[in-house]
Amino acid sequence: MLANIGFPGLILILVIALVVFGPKKLPEIGKAAGHTLKEFKKSARDLTGDAADEIKEARDIVKGDESK
Repeated sequence: MLANIGFPGLILILVIALVVFGPKKLPEIGKAAGHTLKEFKKSARDLTGDAADEIKEARDIVKGDESK
């Protein structure tokens, strides 16, 4: 979806955001958005790591059962 915006569309969005929020509020909004994205990535990384750990444990259990 965002790949179809292009450079002129991005400039238009930034100008509209500048008009709506003002120059003092934009850095705060950007910082909050960056922090939110960072937390989302961290949570997703933790979730996939937990799933990988569970899969590894299941494989270890299955391999242990096969040797009996």
